[in-house]
Amino acid sequence: MTTTTRRCICAGAAASAVLVLVACTSEPAPRPPSATSAAPSSVEPEEVTVVAQDLDAPWSIAFRDDVALISERDSARILELSDDGEAREVAVIDGVAPRGEGGLLGIAVHEDYLYVYLTGADENRIERFELTGPAGDLALGRADTVISGMDAAGNHNGGRIAFGPDGMLYATVGDAGDPSSAQDLDSLSGKILRLTPEGEIPADNPFDGSPVYSYGHRNPQGLAWDDDGVLYASEFGQDTWDELNVIEAGGNYGWPEIEGFADREGFIDPVQQWSPDVASPSGIAVANGAVVVANLRGERLREIPLAALGTASEHLVGEYGRLRDVVLAPDGTLWVLTNNTDGRGQPAAGDDRVISVPIG
Repeated sequence: MTTTTRRCICAGAAASAVLVLVACTSEPAPRPPSATSAAPSSVEPEEVTVVAQDLDAPWSIAFRDDVALISERDSARILELSDDGEAREVAVIDGVAPRGEGGLLGIAVHEDYLYVYLTGADENRIERFELTGPAGDLALGRADTVISGMDAAGNHNGGRIAFGPDGMLYATVGDAGDPSSAQDLDSLSGKILRLTPEGEIPADNPFDGSPVYSYGHRNPQGLAWDDDGVLYASEFGQDTWDELNVIEAGGNYGWPEIEGFADREGFIDPVQQWSPDVASPSGIAVANGAVVVANLRGERLREIPLAALGTASEHLVGEYGRLRDVVLAPDGTLWVLTNNTDGRGQPAAGDDRVISVPIG
């Protein structure tokens, strides 16, 4: 395939814990001397409001009309939020076997169905349930399997699902601890998948008879599209670079042959890369002309203008701890899901929370 190389920014941790953005070179794992600091945050602390709290290892937010639904990784619960932020249990998803980073992960709503990505005893799979009832009394129908047989492990399960502007279901799948599988087109591991809502393989997928849309991924966990239909994905690197990628059908994003910007024939480079200590990017959203990235270890929202993908600004640095997901809510604000009760954070009173952050 044709190699695509894009301008990239790199980020490393300075002693002051302020993000440092540097221009990339074509050398492996570059750390050039020239650098500029990230733009300051435009979000004031008093502008942030708490929507809900006391959640248990929440992982994903999706909306059915104006009603927010939340998945909890370890309890396998689906919750709905009332207008005053009270959480009501809609269902406990059967067959979830939480361990490490696995459990009940991403959720998405499409038409009258809730889709869930879950870790079972010996696989990851996607199921869908008919959503019934009014707000405040939502219920789930029986489970239908959309796709199964994705390798599961204690980490690198991927887990984000979303519907694209083409009406297709996209899913991020990690390498499940087997790096070589990311380059194996006969494996579902280390891939972004594309399926019809019923789980069939679209005729225009890049590889005949395969759900694979792109490959060479380590542990992608964010999916979002801009108004032009361009797909962006965030990805956890190993210990050198985390990434934001622009996804092309059939593209090879390099893992485990490369990590971050490499300028090597046959691989697509990220548009941004960051040191994991200021990143660990999970959910992403496109809003107000920017890609917004929720970061776990980096404990910040990173805003990347679509018109200048080589720049970024940061918000809420260290204010709310680990950030797992970010979505554009019906009220026009960003809803952000904290993740301090996942075993790697330091929970405070009220954790975990949904917070509302103004944009623009």
